[in-house]
Amino acid sequence: MTDRRGLPLAFVLTAGQRHESTAFEAATDAVSVGRERGRPRQRPGRVLADAAYDADRIRQWCRRRGVAATIKPNGSRGPRRGRPFAFDRALYRERNVVERAIGHLKGPRRIGSRSEKPAVNYRAMVQVAFIERYLRVLESPDTA
Repeated sequence: MTDRRGLPLAFVLTAGQRHESTAFEAATDAVSVGRERGRPRQRPGRVLADAAYDADRIRQWCRRRGVAATIKPNGSRGPRRGRPFAFDRALYRERNVVERAIGHLKGPRRIGSRSEKPAVNYRAMVQVAFIERYLRVLESPDTA
């Protein structure tokens, strides 16, 4: 999970055969997002997600917590009853920030290919990549 500038906020490590959407709730709960004024907020205000996250449980989770969701509809799910979900294409284009952040994190070859087999070692390598990304932003904030 990243913020709108592409800075990594949290990640959840799952088994390789698990679908990424199964960790949505855990990843979102791991993020502590603050408001600009007032008390801190524990969840994001909006979620941008690709078609892999087009699941009823994810949409319901967002709705129950007051999180606006822009999730690309998955065409393979077939027709749905009721009102279709709103989908803002212009807003969804901002999701490329997430893809670029993933590209930055996979820059070190051992993360992209997962050469670190024990989960604890792989988690440490991803955390080092997070730290490296933040240090680059602190060094030159205009080239984040």
